[in-house]
Amino acid sequence: MNYTYILECADGSYYTGWTTDLDKRVKAHNSEKGGAKYTRGRRPVRLVYYEAFETKNEAMEREYRIKRLTRAEKVKLIEKGAPVTVR
Repeated sequence: MNYTYILECADGSYYTGWTTDLDKRVKAHNSEKGGAKYTRGRRPVRLVYYEAFETKNEAMEREYRIKRLTRAEKVKLIEKGAPVTVR
């Protein structure tokens, strides 16, 4: 399974990415030596939204579309999305 996800950073900003292992990726974003350059200075991060896809291409395309949304549009997406277990 492939996932597109949104993290909320400690500073209130959002980070969007894709992965094949959601738990491992969120842990990497919160670890000392892992995650994206953007999230390293904004820890801790928490998973606030995700979508599952069959293919990598679908997940990457969705990531691309989400990254082009405004902050307000991302907030609406998160609010209407299914509840996510805190990781």
